[in-house]
Amino acid sequence: RLQRISGGPYGAAAKAAEAELWLDGGHNPHAARALAAFLAERQARAPRPLALICGMLNNKDAGGFFAALKDSQATVFTVGFDGAAAEPTALNARAGTRLQSHRAALRDGMRDGMPIALGYFAVSFTIGIAAKRAGLTPFQGFLASLLNNASAGEYAGFTLIAAKAAYWEAALMTLVVNARYLLMSCALSQKFAPGAPLRHRLLVGFDLSDELFGIAVARPGVLDPYYSYGAFLVAIPGWSVGTALGVLAGNLLPLRAVSALSVALYGMFLAVIIPPARKNRVVAVLVLLSFAASYASLHLPLLAGLSAGTRTILLTVALAGGAAWLFPAPASGALDGGKEAGRDGA
Repeated sequence: RLQRISGGPYGAAAKAAEAELWLDGGHNPHAARALAAFLAERQARAPRPLALICGMLNNKDAGGFFAALKDSQATVFTVGFDGAAAEPTALNARAGTRLQSHRAALRDGMRDGMPIALGYFAVSFTIGIAAKRAGLTPFQGFLASLLNNASAGEYAGFTLIAAKAAYWEAALMTLVVNARYLLMSCALSQKFAPGAPLRHRLLVGFDLSDELFGIAVARPGVLDPYYSYGAFLVAIPGWSVGTALGVLAGNLLPLRAVSALSVALYGMFLAVIIPPARKNRVVAVLVLLSFAASYASLHLPLLAGLSAGTRTILLTVALAGGAAWLFPAPASGALDGGKEAGRDGA
């Protein structure tokens, strides 16, 4: 049976770490499918890092067991025990260490990043035109977009370069325009496993654009950084190459052609917001409120004079904070997917 361990030394250790400890005696593919459904439901309601500690007899179907859990994105730890147990190394090989391999996450990221790359390629043409007006060569425009994957920040930077502004002015303006990414990075940091290495956090933070943040935060369960890397592999070249081509030939393309190509970004945004909005009425209402508030902020006297990035920060904090206060996410322990045990199970 599946039961939560809330008492004893192990339960106390889990509670101290603000974690949950569950015990399941399932040892066949059918039981693994039931466990996968339980985990998927809980992760959909309150995503958090997931670890699976598994020991199994050597006559059990370990391959079928782990195959049923392949979409859980859990980190697997295999152990042995007295008796006819499978060797941890052999069991670990069947589990693949991670049920969702880095290769699969990378492939998923590249697939989900393709619409973003197409949209970036179109939008970056206009950035390339701005770079050309500032006196940059195609290579310089390519390098600027490779290192600063943000349209508003780049456009502000190129405008200041054209005006021969000081370095500190360009740095300050870029910081202000891109300040909203501070909120995004803080939010996305909650999707990483607690033990995620700093290098992965820094690399993912390097290219945290609006669109790439959207697909990463919408991915269920713990975020595998290789998913973001896969999206980067197609999105960054699309942005950088588009900028270089914009410097070369952006003025030759009709405005309608550039606008038509950029529609891909809007389609990607709809794909990010519609599924969770259909599942949760609170999310649906917040999406509609964000649309209305964003439009109103363009005309309200106190907000209209602010930059788009500053308005985004203010609206994000206000709407997200209000929703968290009025509709707090259920506590992890409140989901009764199994029977709690007041003692350590055996």
